[in-house]
Amino acid sequence: MPHPPGGAEGPGRSRPGPGRPTRRQVLRGGMIGAGALALGASALGCGAPLSTGSDATRVRFWSLFQGGDGARVQTMLSDVHKQAPGLRVEPTTLAWGPPYYTKLAMASVGGRAPETAIMHMSRLPGYAPGGLLEPFDLDLLAEFQVTPDDFVPDLWRRGRYDGHSYAVPLDTHPFIAFYDTAMADEAGLLDSSGALRAFESDEDFIAASHELARASGANGVAFGHVNDDAQGWRLFWNLYRQTGADMRLPEGGPAEFDRDAALRAYTFLAGLFDGEHSAADLDYQTALAAFSDGRAGMLFTGEWELPYLAEAVENLGAAPFPTVFEEPGSYADSHSFVLPRQSASDPERVRAAHRFVALMVRNSLTWGKAGHVPAYVPVADSDAYRALEPQSDYAAAGETPVLDPEAWFAGAGSKFQSDMSETVRTALSGSGPEAAVEQLDRALASWVTRPNPSKGDM
Repeated sequence: MPHPPGGAEGPGRSRPGPGRPTRRQVLRGGMIGAGALALGASALGCGAPLSTGSDATRVRFWSLFQGGDGARVQTMLSDVHKQAPGLRVEPTTLAWGPPYYTKLAMASVGGRAPETAIMHMSRLPGYAPGGLLEPFDLDLLAEFQVTPDDFVPDLWRRGRYDGHSYAVPLDTHPFIAFYDTAMADEAGLLDSSGALRAFESDEDFIAASHELARASGANGVAFGHVNDDAQGWRLFWNLYRQTGADMRLPEGGPAEFDRDAALRAYTFLAGLFDGEHSAADLDYQTALAAFSDGRAGMLFTGEWELPYLAEAVENLGAAPFPTVFEEPGSYADSHSFVLPRQSASDPERVRAAHRFVALMVRNSLTWGKAGHVPAYVPVADSDAYRALEPQSDYAAAGETPVLDPEAWFAGAGSKFQSDMSETVRTALSGSGPEAAVEQLDRALASWVTRPNPSKGDM
């Protein structure tokens, strides 16, 4: 897919895009997916401004990064301050999930939005069309050494709407396979370089998982999905897209999906997690514990678990999600920078926000050390990043990201993901793969007929 050309939306110029949504519209549905909760509290934590000089330009920055990721963001902010002391960055950390996206939507509507914020790329279809975001000025970004050509084409395209760019990716955070290298070696699953070998088919992978089960004495593959709102969907969507099938969810319907491809994915999962070689009913924490304690040879989860697993597993290996069907691909999302809609455009702050975003992606090696795959190709291709292990072993997952379908109700933290995850539970511990396909059909039909809150009455 070709890179889009540079844009002409400059600071202080009239910005294209839909009209501003009303407070009533946001309160009716939130633009942030059905079932979201309103956030009564303000920030959970605020960092001190990185510059306090009277001539500094203020850039308010909202994110949802806490714990280890929050600490790494602070390191990146310190680097930005050293490189641009004229920016007065005011970081604010909010609670992850629906509360964060509700707060962001309300701030854009109420004229209290920050200059920039983090958004999962998968949530963009619920925000850009509704007028909650400003487009980036690609000429300004280029001035600060960031261009569309610096990103994986498919990822950059997902940040586009109506001919303009609304998101600059910081990373891709893919769903991958962690494995115990000693167990994989015993099971005969390593290639001549010591990496996880390629698999010829879904049957080949299931046979390999049986060998891993023998090596571990318990589970071949650990996967925690019970009582989890997203894991089941991540794994199903990953496998479904590997068949080459697509899914279209137009507003008003009908939903279009490949029933045979869905059945293949559910049937593979039922065969893999058969309760004998790999447990079918693990929750997230139990799956993590099974792998870290040596009771499973492999773990399906996101790369965000790398910091914990690097400490807990002596022989840790990692790889992009195995290609078990026809096409490679790893479920992924992207933490991306967006520009929330402002009540009044200030060219100086617009320029400062673009400079801040550019500096953050250019300093994303720190982010890569946490396990995330830097979206900025000059960093991802750098010797410093390639020297990181096991990050470099699964970095290719960032080249074939499988993001959520482009629908206003889909994306990270959405009720849609929770409903889709229920179909995996049906396939594994309920009525089986055929029933899961029927459940998927009903759920998709329900979602596409729900009214988009961004298009309600003014």
